[in-house]
Parts: sequence; C-alpha cells; structure tokens
Amino acid sequence: MLWIVLTFIIINAGIFIFSYLRTKDINLKTSDGYFLGGRSLTALYIGSSLLLTNLSTEQMVGLNGQSYAGTMSAMAWEVTAPLALIMLAFVFLPRYLGTGVATIPDFLEKRYDQRTRQIVSILLLLGYATSFLPTVLYSGALVLDQVFGISAFLGANTFTTVLLISLFIGAASCCYIFFGGLKAAASADAIYGIGLIFGGLFIFVLGIIAIGDGSLADGYSKLTSVHTEKLNSLSADNSAEVPWPTIFTGLLVNNLFYWAVNQSIVQRALGAKNLAEGQKGALLAGFFKTIGVFYLVLPGVIAYHLYGGNIANPDTVYPRLVVDLLPTAFVGVFAAVLFGAILSSFNGSLNSTITLFTLDLYQPIFKPDATEEELVKTGRIFVIILGTVSIFIAPFILFAPSGLYNYLQEMFGFFNVPVLAAVVVGFFSKKVPALAVKLAIPAHIILYAISKIYFGHIHFLYILAVLFPFSVLLMLLVGKVRPRAQEFQLEINPQVDLKPWKHVKLASILVICVMAGIYLIFSPWGLAR
Repeated sequence: MLWIVLTFIIINAGIFIFSYLRTKDINLKTSDGYFLGGRSLTALYIGSSLLLTNLSTEQMVGLNGQSYAGTMSAMAWEVTAPLALIMLAFVFLPRYLGTGVATIPDFLEKRYDQRTRQIVSILLLLGYATSFLPTVLYSGALVLDQVFGISAFLGANTFTTVLLISLFIGAASCCYIFFGGLKAAASADAIYGIGLIFGGLFIFVLGIIAIGDGSLADGYSKLTSVHTEKLNSLSADNSAEVPWPTIFTGLLVNNLFYWAVNQSIVQRALGAKNLAEGQKGALLAGFFKTIGVFYLVLPGVIAYHLYGGNIANPDTVYPRLVVDLLPTAFVGVFAAVLFGAILSSFNGSLNSTITLFTLDLYQPIFKPDATEEELVKTGRIFVIILGTVSIFIAPFILFAPSGLYNYLQEMFGFFNVPVLAAVVVGFFSKKVPALAVKLAIPAHIILYAISKIYFGHIHFLYILAVLFPFSVLLMLLVGKVRPRAQEFQLEINPQVDLKPWKHVKLASILVICVMAGIYLIFSPWGLAR
C-alpha cells in the first residue's frame, strides 16, 4: 500500500509542476489568457482535453456498470459522439471563432440580447453547480475509496469518506484553475489522457487473460462465444441503455448540446490557436471516442464473465476490476491516472462556470467597467466559492436514486434542448427575436417535466427527439409572428486564423467509417450471434 500511495503522489505532483511551468508564457492577468489559454491551444491539447474533460469516473464507473447489468447498447454514449464532434468542426466552431466569442452565452447576446445571455448562463451555472460538479466529486470519491481502502483505514462511514475525498479533489482542482487557468488544465489533460487510454486498454487486456485463465486466446474465445447476447449494441427495446432508433434522433440532440454548445466542452476549442487546430482537435477527440468502447464498456462485460451476475451494485464493478486485475506495482500509477480523469472533469467544468459567471453575469451586471485584472481576481474568488459549495453537496448524492449516469443525462434534459435550439436557430435565421428563446425555454422545461410525470416509462431520448423540433418550430413561429425590427447580420470579428484544415473532410469520413465498423462488430452480424 505504501508503494501505491507514493507512486500516486509522485506522478500527480510531477504533472502539476509540468502544467504550472507550461503557463509561463501566458499572460494570466487577461481574461483571454486566464479563461481561454491565450487562444494558443493546439490540436493535441484540444483533442486530449475535450476527451478527458468528458471522460471521468462517471463514464469509467457508470458505463461499465451499465454493460455489466445490461448489454453493449450503452456504448452509444461513446461511439456516436463523433457525429456531434464533426458538426462542431464544420458548423459550430467556424462561427464561434469567426465572431470571436469567449462563451456560448456571449454568442447568444450578439444574436438575441443580453437578457437571453444571462438566462442561459444562469441555467448552465445551476446545472453544473448543483448536479454535475458534485457528481464528479462523488463518483471519484467512491473509486478512490475502493482503490485505497480509505473508509476502512479511517473507520469512517461512506458519507464522511466522500466528504473528505471530495475536499481533497476539490482543493487540487482549485489549485490548477486558481494558479494556471485553462492552459494549466489543458496541459495536464494531455498527459492524463494518454495514461487513461493506455491504462484502460491494459485493464481490458488483463481482463481477457483472466477470463481465459492466463491465456489471451482462450479469454477472447470465451468472451465471443459465451453470453454473446451481452455483446449486442443494437436494441430497440425501450429498457435498453440506449435504444438504437435514438442514435440519429434524441441521442444526436443530446450529443450536439454536449459537444457543440456545452461551455465546459466547447471552451477547449474556443481556445484554439486557429480554426485548423480546433478542427483537428475535435476530430482527434472523435476518433478516440470510437475506441473508448474497449476501456469504457467492454470491461463491464468482462466483469460479468468473471463475477457472474452476483454484484448487487454495478457501480462497484470497475473499481473491483482495477484492484483485482492490476499488478500491485501499477495500481498506484493507474489510480493517479483515474485521479487525473476526476480532476480534469471537475476543473474543466469549474473553469467554464467561473467564465460564465465572470464574463456573462459579473461584468455586465455588477461592474461593466471592470479591468482585466479585476475579472481574473473575481474568477479566482468564485473558484473558491463554487468549489466549496460542490464539495459539501457531493456527499448528499449518496442518497440519490441509482443509475447515476442516466440520471445526470436526464437532468441536463431540462435545459439542453432549448439552448441548442437557440444556437442553431441563431445561426440560420435572421428574423427570429429574443422573445422566441424566452418563450421556448420555459415551454420546454414545463413539457419535459410533464413527460417525467406522465411518460416516465418512455426513454427520455425519445422525449428529446420530439421536444427539439418543437423548440425550433416554436422559435420560428414567433419569428414569423413577431419578427425582429431589423434582420440579424452575423458580424465577423475573428481573433484567430479561420482557414480550415485541408484534410478535415477526409478525416471526418474516416472517423465515421471507424464508428460504423465498431457498430458492425458489436451487432448480430458481428460478435453478438
């Protein structure tokens, strides 16, 4: 155990020092430098940061738990993400960078009005502060507790243990954001991303060997010949983790919001050195999302072979695999990588929320004449406040219903559709007024809440598939009845070079082919015979 703890501390300390040194050339006293890394991020940083900001213990634990308890249909959360990332590269990113915006609500103000910007910012802040940030802390605390046996060592209950570990994670994350801003977080992501992918694939290989009693070939044979029904990713059953008809409907809507409108994700791309680097970074993340199935979903099926259906709480499956399969010498290393995933998801969202608060609420409402240094100082103060609130909320998630991953996705469904609709309509219409967004947001929230009460038996992705076109049509109808006094003209004010990457189309086609190939493998025409 001492070796595990030492390697964990040494690796994380080394990466923190490296990340801090990477910020030396960035002027952290300006909002661009602090919040967007000086608009200097390259493809590797953007791609790995996009991937790891998304990838954390809620994926490692939640998706493997879903495949353990169900089938490979859960892989849709990962494998279909490239469709949204391609849309980000072709449609959203050129417009974001072309207008020079720092946040998505900033674009909404340019397109609609300041009140729209503030309404959306408040919605995003509430979503992150009360559910996403505490959940990252909670799920991460559960993993670290199982790896290090902290609750047993302290003789503490789960609530107290989660609180203490959340305090540790939150303090470390605040150090990244407080001292280094986005650049430090993105620099750490690049290293943790590589470690997480290779470590996750190592667990996958060790799991197959364990199934085969020491033989990789025998393990593969058992995996593909026993319980093959669990390898099927294509199920239209409403009880499936992700019914396949939602892939190009509700799931696409969900993914478009997450990858193309969600501030905590898009902020990585907004810090791009130029459009070409942003596009390369988005497609690089898309490629790695397709192979994520091998370390985010398949280990759950492997666990079913190893442990049978005897584990009551599927969320404990992945931490158990880490402890049971990894040689002791590597447990501390992979624990450090897992901690990095937790940290990245937390500090990515934390950085985005303080950007929303500082640039979208504090400056325009409370201090329009604030200097650059005052904005950064305010952001740092808000880091401490928001981090503290999240830390103290985290243990109470212990009392939340099971199925944490789907629960999070469903909660974001309360506001993701109208925000996405507002951005899309804003891109492609000239007459739709701000009133349309202000009507669409409460209308969606009311209808979605009604669906949870009266249509709870229907998968929520089907509900999103209906409510998105409803929001779009409602906005267009308002634009027809009460059009803007003057047609909107998108002002081009690029902060970076907008020349697209010359291989963007070819790369997108290759990523789609890989995605289709993965689905073919895990289908009745492939391994799920």
